[in-house]
Amino acid sequence: MTAAPHSATLWVAAALALGPAVSLGLARFSYALLLPPMRADLGWTYTTSGAMNTVNAAGYLLGALAMPRLLARFDARRLLLAGCVGTVLTLAAHGFVSGDAALYLLRLLSGATGAATFVSGGVLAARLGSGGSAGLVLGLYYGGTGVGIIASALLVPPVAARAAPHAWQAAWWVLAVAALVATAVAASATRSLAAPPVGAAHHERLRWSGFGFALAGYFGFGIGYIGYMTFVVTLLRELQVPGGQIIAFYVLLGACVIGSSWLWAGLLQRFRGGQPLALLNALLAVATILPVASAHPAAVFASGVLFGSVFLSVVAATTALVRHNLPPASWASGIAAFTIVFAAGQIAGPTLTGWVADGPGGLARGLAGSAAVLALGAAIAALQRPLTRH
Repeated sequence: MTAAPHSATLWVAAALALGPAVSLGLARFSYALLLPPMRADLGWTYTTSGAMNTVNAAGYLLGALAMPRLLARFDARRLLLAGCVGTVLTLAAHGFVSGDAALYLLRLLSGATGAATFVSGGVLAARLGSGGSAGLVLGLYYGGTGVGIIASALLVPPVAARAAPHAWQAAWWVLAVAALVATAVAASATRSLAAPPVGAAHHERLRWSGFGFALAGYFGFGIGYIGYMTFVVTLLRELQVPGGQIIAFYVLLGACVIGSSWLWAGLLQRFRGGQPLALLNALLAVATILPVASAHPAAVFASGVLFGSVFLSVVAATTALVRHNLPPASWASGIAAFTIVFAAGQIAGPTLTGWVADGPGGLARGLAGSAAVLALGAAIAALQRPLTRH
């Protein structure tokens, strides 16, 4: 890939960031806003509510498992756009069904298309960044999720709150339209990018045992963060936080995701070991426990600010770890491996949190468990040391 001027690089990175905006912001994290009206309309338990995101994570895992083979055969940009288009179609299809089985299937498919977008986009972002700009480019890419979160917060509540049968279905259609617009912009603005297939032989050279602590810490992140992002809006509604404040909370969370691109860029660039992953996991544990400890607006908004400022930077930290410690030909395989662990954690997280929430203590106890897992992940990630490069 030809080196681009700094300003041009950042512009392309911002366009590339619309991939996570679609695959995560619109397709996954919008579910937190849709869950309360869907749960009330369809009579779901917390376990069923969490299982919907568990199935989504299972689809994500299947997609991530397929990505090393796909990246060995196809250009990463083509896979990015194919994943975005697939996500648009599955989002629209959500609005035509109301049965649990059909919704499970669509959550599964949207997870798989999201993985195609997220992993291939991560490969492109890793190759786009160079020198001192690498940490910022990665932060910008993953921070794009915040754009989707903000769009979801502004689009979903007014549509889903309408006095109409299954009003939440129309919200899925609105999300599909937003995803289509984002896909079109990303396709137009990233024409200069290319990541040709690298072949499968490089996968045999990787020493995944050397990343053991980072992978384990990242698994804890997958379990813990998704519990918060699945149920925090429902918890706030149960705590009788006004609807306007909930929308403001989610918009602020999304804005902080975008701002995290600059906040943690230096940290990701400076350290080659597990220090960034450990620090960010620990901060997420604090953010997760805040709304459990107090429903005061100050605690609620502090939680959103801190969580939004950190959680996608954890993903960027693993990409930076791969970039620092592996040769460029192995980046695709490295990013895919961390994505697989991430997806595995997300499979367990929502259902586990929902199952705990269905028992004594409710959602507060469920999110307290998520905070504990994040803290454990931080302690494990702190043990990760840099690899000795070939």
